[in-house]
Amino acid sequence: MTATTEPLTELKCFKCQKPAKLQCPKCLELDLERDHAAFCSQQCFAASWVDHKRLHRPGPDGWHYATRRGAGRSLTMPDFNWTGPLRPWRISPMRSIPDSIPKPEWYSTGRADVEVSSRQQHTPIPRFGKAAEGIRAACTLGRKVLDLAHAAVAPGVTTDEIDRVVHEATIAAGAYPSPYNYFNFPKSVCTSVNEIICHGIPDRRPLENGDIVNVDVSVYLNGWHGDLNETFVVGEVDDVSKKLLKTTHECLELAIAACRPGMRYRDVGDIITRHASAAGLSVVKAYCGHGIGDLFHCAPNVHHYAHNKARGVMKEGEVFTIEPMICVGSHRDKTWPDGWTAATEDGLRSAQFEHQLLITPQGCEVLTARLPTSPPLWWEVEDASLAAKTGQVLSV
Repeated sequence: MTATTEPLTELKCFKCQKPAKLQCPKCLELDLERDHAAFCSQQCFAASWVDHKRLHRPGPDGWHYATRRGAGRSLTMPDFNWTGPLRPWRISPMRSIPDSIPKPEWYSTGRADVEVSSRQQHTPIPRFGKAAEGIRAACTLGRKVLDLAHAAVAPGVTTDEIDRVVHEATIAAGAYPSPYNYFNFPKSVCTSVNEIICHGIPDRRPLENGDIVNVDVSVYLNGWHGDLNETFVVGEVDDVSKKLLKTTHECLELAIAACRPGMRYRDVGDIITRHASAAGLSVVKAYCGHGIGDLFHCAPNVHHYAHNKARGVMKEGEVFTIEPMICVGSHRDKTWPDGWTAATEDGLRSAQFEHQLLITPQGCEVLTARLPTSPPLWWEVEDASLAAKTGQVLSV
């Protein structure tokens, strides 16, 4: 048995419900629910062994459901008032990362203490020279990885398979998937389907014809982070969802076009909200863009909604993301029991697009820009099809 580091009042003995002070080592190894692992004494542990050991059997597939942040996994689906038709499916064990890959502090601790305590949480640091080149390289890799994930999206493909593609491509490039164990996030990429706004955990659910899925890729290469995401259609998607995706992408493009030295960060939200509202859509307020570089998240905060109170003006060399989350219905969210997955409160769909930017003397550089080889987005497919039918030549 292993002594617990949890306060005794937070854990109850699995056998007798008294305050617990010991934990089952096998449960800890499997990362199961902590209240399943807790016992008040060796006697209670031995007396309950016949029933308790059944918890160690994950079933024929070896997968578990994600539960609250930092608490591990459960053998049964969590009880929750789901807001839409989507449900969590089982998630696979965390994939391995070779010793040769440089790792951030959260790889082993699940915490980002250096990041949280950094002065960069309050003051953005301009990036020039080698720092800018390092960030640019991470963003280029992130773009290539996201394009591989996009190519894998199809009906019948699981989001866990997308996680495998992202994980293996990132590792093959000598980089670390930034989300991996970041505050105990159990995967290498976020996959947010339909009514999920952001931070969806890849699982065994196959994507279905008519779904939309956001894939949020972040990589850590040579000490620098690159972060971007896009929302993709799966098979044949309804017109409401297509309008949602196209409008969300336009919101991002309009915001980027305005970025330059001297622009107030708070004005990004006005631009995005104006365009989303004109289309009858809402803007999520709970999550924002952020500074990024040698830290995954830092200043400045870049809010996407109008009349926000974001501080500061853009300065040459500053690096940050803009990543609007736009919804068909309510902008409010509800977090799933895993502590990460943010769903719309009304169960209607949400989409997101993200780029990482570097402010230049003339405007900004889109570090995560799409490449000529990037798989086309849905409207690019339809535009190309229309051009082929009419004999038009599309400009690049």
